[in-house]
Amino acid sequence: MKKLPTLHKKHFAKYSQVEMTQLVLPNDTNQLGNLLGGRLMEWMDIAAAIAAQRHSNRVCVTAAVDGLVFHNPIRLGEVVTLHASVNRAFGTSMEVGVKVISENQLVGDSKIANTAYLTFVAVDDHNVPVKIHPIIPQTKDEKRRFKQALIRRNSRLHRRKIVQN
Repeated sequence: MKKLPTLHKKHFAKYSQVEMTQLVLPNDTNQLGNLLGGRLMEWMDIAAAIAAQRHSNRVCVTAAVDGLVFHNPIRLGEVVTLHASVNRAFGTSMEVGVKVISENQLVGDSKIANTAYLTFVAVDDHNVPVKIHPIIPQTKDEKRRFKQALIRRNSRLHRRKIVQN
């Protein structure tokens, strides 16, 4: 396990990364033997919240979920690995990307099962939003996700404005 500093001077994207693993048990499935969508969404929210809190060193609350796509079903007995990372920070909010990989260990097969973008807001002890540090992308992939996060944010804000009018 890699040891990460709890408070960093530089807020690199790599410091926010989370990997969470779950085993799909009978209580997690529907009548077809597939992982319940709601259970997976709960796991994704937890992994994303940990990433957001790791970046901001604050309690973070879920503000929005975008682009939640169920690519492939996840079956009973499969191992689910969730990868979450802060893509970009905006004042008091941040976008966290989550990618879900499911693995059938009996046959050695793995696939991307789900992806989503979650927006979190960092709050203080009185649940008031607080400013957070911008994230510093380093790798080519982090820079791509950083750039695309702004496009998604602008789209979310535009949709919100249309709905409010």
